[in-house]
Amino acid sequence: MASHLGQFCISVTDLEQSEDFYTRVLGLVTQQRIEIPEAREIVLGAEGSDGKIQLAQKVSQQGAIDHGDEALWKFYVYTDEIEVMYQAVADYGCVCETPPTRLSEWPVTIAMVLDPDGYRIELVQRS
Repeated sequence: MASHLGQFCISVTDLEQSEDFYTRVLGLVTQQRIEIPEAREIVLGAEGSDGKIQLAQKVSQQGAIDHGDEALWKFYVYTDEIEVMYQAVADYGCVCETPPTRLSEWPVTIAMVLDPDGYRIELVQRS
C-alpha cells in the first residue's frame, strides 16, 4: 500500500491576516479557496514543493486559538534567505523567539518565530 502526506490544516482567527502573513512574509502562494458551511479555508503552497498548509477560520471561532499543551509543537518553512525572512516576520509585528542560528550538528541555520495566531514556525536555511 502506497502512502504520501498531503497537507495539514490549522485554525486561524483572521483568515485575511493569516493569508497576508503566509503569502507576503513567508512567500507562500494561495492555491485554493474553499467555503463550507462551518468554515472559510485557504490552501497555500510553494512552487516546487508538494507541502501545503491549509488555513481555516471556523464560523464558530471566538477569541484566541487554544493551542493546548503539546499537540502541535512547530512546523517548518524552508528558505534560502533566512535573515530576510526573519526580519520580515519581525517587521510584521509577530514574535521572534530565536534569531537565525547556525547549528553545528546539521548543515542548517534555523530561527524560531510565531505566526499571528501563535503557531511556532521553524525557519530553516540549508547550508
